[in-house]
This record gives sequence, C-alpha cells and structure tokens, in this order.
Amino acid sequence: MTTAIWMQALGLVFDPYVLMVIAASSVFGLFVGCIPGLTATMATALLVPITFFMPPVPAVAAIVTASAMAIFAGDIPGALLRIPGTPASAAYTDEAYAMTLKGHAETALGAGLVFSAIGGLFGTLVMILFSPALAEVALKFSSFEYFWLVVLGLASAVFIGNSSVLKASIALLLGLLIACIGLENPAGHPRFTFGMDQILSGIELIPLMVGMFAVSELLRYIVNTDPSPMIVTNRIGNIFSGMWELTKRYRWPVLRGSALGTVVGIQPGAGADMAAWMSYAMSKKFSKEPEKFGTGHVEGIVESGAANNSSLAGAWIPAIVFGIPGDSITAIAIGVLYMKNMNPGPTIFTDNPQNIYAIFLVFILANLVMVPLGWLTVRLATKLLKVARNILMPIILLFCIVGSFAINNSVFGVVIILVFGLIAFVIEENGFPVAPTILGVVLGTMLEENFVKSMIKSDGDPTVFFTRPIAMWLAIGTFVIMFWPIGAWLWRRARGARAA
Repeated sequence: MTTAIWMQALGLVFDPYVLMVIAASSVFGLFVGCIPGLTATMATALLVPITFFMPPVPAVAAIVTASAMAIFAGDIPGALLRIPGTPASAAYTDEAYAMTLKGHAETALGAGLVFSAIGGLFGTLVMILFSPALAEVALKFSSFEYFWLVVLGLASAVFIGNSSVLKASIALLLGLLIACIGLENPAGHPRFTFGMDQILSGIELIPLMVGMFAVSELLRYIVNTDPSPMIVTNRIGNIFSGMWELTKRYRWPVLRGSALGTVVGIQPGAGADMAAWMSYAMSKKFSKEPEKFGTGHVEGIVESGAANNSSLAGAWIPAIVFGIPGDSITAIAIGVLYMKNMNPGPTIFTDNPQNIYAIFLVFILANLVMVPLGWLTVRLATKLLKVARNILMPIILLFCIVGSFAINNSVFGVVIILVFGLIAFVIEENGFPVAPTILGVVLGTMLEENFVKSMIKSDGDPTVFFTRPIAMWLAIGTFVIMFWPIGAWLWRRARGARAA
C-alpha cells in the first residue's frame, strides 16, 4: 500500500508542469532572498495569489521551494556586503563577512549553500519518519515551556560575537527595550511611543535589521578614511572546494545544527530565525576553538546554515498533523492547504496520502535543486564585487529603502532604517555587538507574553516554571548556559590556587 502511494506521489511531483513550477519558484525565491528587506515570508505571501490557479501539489510546491531558496539566498549579501538578505541569515552575517574580508568568500558561501541543503534534507527525513510523534511532543509545550525556550535563546546572546559579556548583555538589553515599544504587549497599553501613531504596533523587525546591518555599514564606508575598499575585490573561486573536508571535520556540528533546527522549527512561533541564533551560540559553546568565532571562522556558518533549512521542514510537522503553524511561512501554507481541500490534521494521512507524500518529495527535490541553482546565483552575485563602490553603495541604499518601504507601503519604514542605522553605527564604533540587540528585538515580545500568560494561569505562583517536567529541564539548560562562564572562572581560579 505504501509503495503504491509513493509511486502516485512520484507521478504527481515529476509532472512537467510541477517541475516547471518548482524551477520558477526557485528562481523567484533566490531573487527575493538576495534583496535585503525582502524575507522568505514575503516571498511566500507574494506567491499565494498565483496558487489560486494551481492544483494542490504545484501550489504547495511553489510555497516550499520559494521559502527554502530564500532562506539560503539571504546568506549571499550577508557574506559579500555584510547585509543579511533575510533575518535567518543575520546570526552569522558578521562571521561570513569576516571570512570574505580575509579572502575566503568562496568558503563562506559554499558552506552556506552545501550545509543548508544538508540541513534541509535532514529535516525532511525527520518529517517523513516522525511527523506524528514529534507533533505530539510540540503540543506538550505551553507558555511555561516557551518562556524558558525564549530565555534560553536570550542567554545564548552572551556567546554571540567576540565582544565582552558585559557589552553583549548591554546590547541585548537595548534590544529588549526596543521590543517594549508600542501596543504589542499583554496589557495593550502604549509604551515608549511618545505620541507617535506610527510605532503603536511596535518597531518593524525588517527595517530595523536592514538599518542596523546595512545602513551602519554604509555610514562606516562614508566616514572611513582608509583607502582600502570596504567591498572585497578578490576573485571568488570554486565554492565547492573543501566542502567534503568541512563535512568530515564538522560532522557533529552539522548533525547538532540540523537536529536543533528541526526541534526549534517544530515549536510554534519559533522559526528559522531563532534556530539560527541558537545554533550559532551552541556552535561557539561546544567548539574546540571558540576564540576564533567572530574573526571569520567557518564552524558557526556550517552549524547555523544547517539549522536554518532544517527548521523549515520541522515547522511543517505540527502544520500538517495538527494545523498549528510552526512559523509565519507555514501559517501562510496552512491557508493554501485549506484552499486546496488538503485540510491539516491526523486524517490527512488517510484522506490524501499521495498529496502528503508528494509534499515530502518536493522538500527533497527543493534541497537538491538548491545546490546547482544556488551556485549559479552566487556566480551572478559575485559580479557585484567588480562594480565601483561609489556606484554600488547608492544602489545598495536604494534596495534597502525600497525593501523597507514595501513592507507597509510607508515612508516611516525608511525613517526606521536611517535611525537604527545611526544607532548601530554609534554602538559598534564603541565596541558593542549588534547581533544581541537584534536577538533581543526578535524574542522580547515572546518573552513578555509567555511570562504574563504563565503567571495568569498559575495565579501568580512562579514555582510552576520549575515543576513541569519539560519546563524544569529547559530551566536547567538555561541556568547552565547563564552561569557557565562564572563556574569556569571559579574552577580555573581554584585549580590555580591548588597549584600554587
């Protein structure tokens, strides 16, 4: 029976029309992902009107393929220009750009491509084998578990970048303060709006991120008196060179990043952004060479790149089995599934098994096609390095402005990128990392909402955060990460005292 269903699914996916849709969606996703400010979610949303006129399988194939390609493509401007194309690429943008400055752009881009594909295939395999069981685990997560998951992600910020723990913590607190702006809080009370209606809904993440990464870099270019160019002019070689050696050397980080990305993706509301941040922090935590992180070390890119795309497949597990979106992309995809009479739920494996198996095959095909198409995209993107920087910089700024304006069709988005670009420039010039600030903005609202919900449900009793089994283990992991530097320092001091 299962073999017959797989054969039906193969026939559905390898139909010429479906293959054409996959190819077109791949090109579209790669294009959108390369433009700062245009996210994988936006690529997915823009495809929805087109899916109205498609049968179920090509409609879902368009969503899956475009999102997978866009997540990877965000690495390209991050590595070449220090401007992440998507929020999921922001976690290791500084690392990739540092490699480019050292003349290793092909390694950074190759690692992003190859290990994104590996991570995507890993997540797909998990989705095929363990969808029902893993979705049940995700359902056991309540606001108490989400609170600790968010705190765990915030605690990892102290391991991001090469700054001091104190400066990283201050940068993180700045991000949490920015997340407090607006009405997006449990009480629905306007905070820090200063009477401005435009920020009642909070500060948009994409303009903020584009400003803090892209505009700050443009300001640095303007004030830089060093004659050496910001844009690297070295020729980029074969991006696949050395990838097999990296796979053998970092096989455990690849597996760890893929597994973490899948698990994080399963949690509703987490998504690829959070998976990348947590995976990068974990990579530095367990690395044998943590001192190299932030200076152009490929290990963090390997692990985070795998986590990015594995989280995409993970997010589809609760979406398919229970209709619970794992991230904003699957929230859109669930609407498409309902529109095509593929209603998510346990019965989808009995009512439309061939369509679900076809989705599994699309995930596999998308990650395989990503490699050659990604290579072509990198080759085209590297032509940017030959453009004179006094021409390239205004073009980059124009793309940033258009992308920020397009989110809400509002000029205020342009104001945000300029203001936060200036803020990022000032704090970076004083040695404070930008990455923890972005992480604080991403997770700040989730932290407050889940804490308030938990306190209401427990009638103000904070012990419930530690008595639920899953929450208890997440709390232990959080405290280990938070107090590990102090414990390590005390241990070294004690050993030094004994030796003396």
